[in-house]
Amino acid sequence: MGTDQRILHRITEMADEERRLRDVLATAGADRAAERDRLGALERELDQCWDLLRQRRARAEFGEDPDGARVRPQSQVENYQS
Repeated sequence: MGTDQRILHRITEMADEERRLRDVLATAGADRAAERDRLGALERELDQCWDLLRQRRARAEFGEDPDGARVRPQSQVENYQS
């Protein structure tokens, strides 16, 4: 499995967990601080994974080595819009 496929696989896993957590939070009557914290961490990590994948694809498109792409800090990629 190539690097891009591994990143996409990880994104899929995190998106599945994100949906599960959103469902739990939507139906939970009790305080679910741990789930909310995990959801926030997942959202930030997803932003980083999407950013990394976009960097890799852009580098490949312009004839550069995709492996030169690096994970950027969460503060830099947080809340990127697609």
